[in-house]
Order: sequence, then C-alpha cells, then structure tokens
Amino acid sequence: MAKTRAGGGEGESGRGGEPDGSTGSERAPAEQTPAEQTPAEQVAELLKRAQNGFEIGEPLLDRLRTALMHQTELRSYRQRNDGRRPLRCNTYRHIFLLADGSSLVLYELEHDTGPQERFLYELYTDDGALDAAERRVHDRIGGGGIGPGSESEELPAWLAEELLLAMGPTRPRREYVSEASPDHARRLLRRAENADGPGEVVRELLQGALGHHIALITKPRRRATGRDATWCRFYEHAFLLEGGGEVSLWELEHNMTADGRLVCEVYLDEAEAEVAADRHARAQGVEL
Repeated sequence: MAKTRAGGGEGESGRGGEPDGSTGSERAPAEQTPAEQTPAEQVAELLKRAQNGFEIGEPLLDRLRTALMHQTELRSYRQRNDGRRPLRCNTYRHIFLLADGSSLVLYELEHDTGPQERFLYELYTDDGALDAAERRVHDRIGGGGIGPGSESEELPAWLAEELLLAMGPTRPRREYVSEASPDHARRLLRRAENADGPGEVVRELLQGALGHHIALITKPRRRATGRDATWCRFYEHAFLLEGGGEVSLWELEHNMTADGRLVCEVYLDEAEAEVAADRHARAQGVEL
C-alpha cells in the first residue's frame, strides 16, 4: 500500500549502520507509522535501521530532509516457505517530493536471510545497485517462492486484486503555504511539456495567489508482473485566491515516453490528467 505524509524543513538524523553491519538491527517499534512521519523523520528512520546508511551521500540526504512530502510503496517481494524457516525479501520505494517539484527516490531492501531470524535493511539510490543486491539476496533464498523475484514468478491474481481494491485514492487535508505562491505557479507551468495545458487566463489569475498546497494523489494501479519500471504520479497543486476562491492544477509526472525520460505535464482538470496518463500508457504498451 502507498502511504503519504506532508511536512517540510530540516530534521536531525543519525546515519545508518557501520561498515561491519554491527548496527543492522531489527526494526525497533516505532512511535509513528511512516504515514505519520515528516520526510525528515522518515529519512532518520531509514538511516537508523539500514546496514549501509553510510553509503548515502550527505548532499542527497540534505535534500531529502527538506522534502515537502513522501510516499512509501511496495516495489517487489519474494518469500520461500519450504525450508527450515520462511525466507523473505521485500523491496520498498520511498519517494520524496521536493519544493521545486522534482522527486527523489530511495530504495529499501528488507530481508531475513542472515544467520539470525530478524529483518535486515539496505538502502540504495539507483536501480543498478539495487538489482545487484536483490540478486545476492535471492541467491540466498534459492528455490521457488512467490512475488516478482525472477522472470518466471508472477504476482498471484487474487493478491493483485486485493491490493488494488484496498488502495483507493487519497485526498490529504489542505494546508496552504503563503510563501512565493505566484513563483510556484510560474515554475510549475514552465516545467509543463504538454501543449494542451492551462492558458494565459489561468497564468494571470495565479499571479495573485495568496497560498498554495501540494498533494501527492495516490491512485490504484494494476501493475504488470515482473520488474515494473513505469513511473506515473499525480500531484494536485491547489492555489488560494483573494476572496477565498481556490484553483487546482493537476500535474502528471511520468516516464512513459519513447526514450524513458521523466516529463511533467499540467492540466486544469484531474480527469484530463488521468486521460493523458492512459493515452501515454497505451502508446507505450504498458498497463496502469
């Protein structure tokens, strides 16, 4: 399931485990769930439990700690039950939305293939390093299993349906920020690459915005089996106008392009953004 939490500002954060892995301990009971944590608190929690947190560069961590919001979602999983004890491997994608509208991703690998029956955690910033780590853990698990751990394994249909039904759209409560809202509107519209976006009337209207709020809108997505490299996110940028009126712009961020490049599109209507996402998906032969 995807979980989101808004919040901003820098936070104190310890670094993860030492190179010898001595602090790669079991996940301690947390006072807050990921959905309740600010991005800075989420970064601190990830580093605290990761065996290799020291590998994540400080410049990247500084950017993550100032994110406006974050989302956590399951990327892949695998489990083997025919041995002395179950062996599991889960990969999570932690997505952080930055103030400039860009996104950063941390991948977290969770597994219990060590000598002790407890979960160990590793963090990665790119697909290549993550793939190598997953292959190492999957070799330890061996045998069959469930989950997209290899090309021959598929997500059970009943589980895919349950996940799809359980994860509905979310609408976070709006908390308007009054700083530089007209500038935020200009930057957002300047990034947009679609020709059918909001026109000049909307641009001029937003130059008088008194506040803005960004929300990552989670939507159920039917993922294909195997490795899923499709990136598709919806953001609502709500603007507070004089007199109490509101205007929302809907941002579609995706990599469903011929070269896999990440692009931004902006629409005045949520339905238009969803139609555009479906159109891009059909053109690339992927299923949302």
